[in-house]
Amino acid sequence: MSKKEYSNEEITIIWESEKCIPSGICVKTLPKVYHPQERPWIKIGNATSEELMNQINLCPSGALSYKKLK
Repeated sequence: MSKKEYSNEEITIIWESEKCIPSGICVKTLPKVYHPQERPWIKIGNATSEELMNQINLCPSGALSYKKLK
Protein backbone atom coordinates (compact mmCIF):
# COMPACT_ATOMS: atom_id res chain seq x y z
CA MET A 1 0.00 0.00 0.00
CA SER A 2 1.37 3.40 -0.98
CA LYS A 3 1.48 5.95 1.83
CA LYS A 4 2.73 9.51 1.72
CA GLU A 5 3.23 11.73 4.74
CA TYR A 6 3.14 15.51 4.97
CA SER A 7 4.14 17.20 8.22
CA ASN A 8 4.20 20.53 9.94
CA GLU A 9 5.31 21.10 13.53
CA GLU A 10 1.99 19.87 15.00
CA ILE A 11 0.61 17.06 12.83
CA THR A 12 1.49 14.60 10.11
CA ILE A 13 -1.07 13.97 7.38
CA ILE A 14 -1.04 10.43 6.04
CA TRP A 15 -2.45 9.78 2.57
CA GLU A 16 -3.08 6.20 1.45
CA SER A 17 -3.63 6.36 -2.30
CA GLU A 18 -5.21 2.90 -2.60
CA LYS A 19 -8.05 3.92 -0.28
CA CYS A 20 -8.83 7.16 -2.11
CA ILE A 21 -12.19 7.26 -3.91
CA PRO A 22 -11.67 10.78 -5.38
CA SER A 23 -14.82 12.27 -3.82
CA GLY A 24 -13.19 15.69 -3.98
CA ILE A 25 -14.27 16.65 -0.47
CA CYS A 26 -10.67 17.49 0.45
CA VAL A 27 -10.29 19.90 -2.48
CA LYS A 28 -13.74 21.42 -1.94
CA THR A 29 -13.18 21.92 1.79
CA LEU A 30 -9.60 23.26 1.68
CA PRO A 31 -8.76 24.31 -1.88
CA LYS A 32 -5.63 26.15 -0.73
CA VAL A 33 -4.21 22.88 0.63
CA TYR A 34 -5.11 20.18 -1.88
CA HIS A 35 -3.84 20.43 -5.47
CA PRO A 36 -4.24 17.01 -7.15
CA GLN A 37 -2.41 18.05 -10.33
CA GLU A 38 0.72 19.23 -8.48
CA ARG A 39 3.51 17.42 -6.64
CA PRO A 40 3.51 17.47 -3.71
CA TRP A 41 -0.27 17.68 -3.93
CA ILE A 42 -0.83 18.51 -0.26
CA LYS A 43 0.39 21.98 0.77
CA ILE A 44 0.14 21.46 4.54
CA GLY A 45 1.35 25.00 5.32
CA ASN A 46 -1.73 26.58 3.70
CA ALA A 47 -4.07 25.83 6.63
CA THR A 48 -3.94 25.56 10.39
CA SER A 49 -3.56 22.15 11.98
CA GLU A 50 -7.10 22.47 13.36
CA GLU A 51 -8.50 23.18 9.88
CA LEU A 52 -6.59 20.20 8.49
CA MET A 53 -7.81 17.83 11.21
CA ASN A 54 -11.42 18.96 10.76
CA GLN A 55 -11.23 18.38 7.01
CA ILE A 56 -9.49 15.01 7.34
CA ASN A 57 -12.26 13.85 9.67
CA LEU A 58 -14.65 14.35 6.72
CA CYS A 59 -12.74 12.03 4.36
CA PRO A 60 -15.30 9.35 3.39
CA SER A 61 -12.78 6.66 2.42
CA GLY A 62 -10.27 7.04 5.22
CA ALA A 63 -7.53 7.70 2.67
CA LEU A 64 -6.53 10.77 4.68
CA SER A 65 -5.64 10.45 8.34
CA TYR A 66 -3.36 12.30 10.73
CA LYS A 67 -1.28 11.90 13.82
CA LYS A 68 -0.60 14.65 16.29
CA LEU A 69 3.02 15.47 16.94
CA LYS A 70 2.42 17.82 19.88
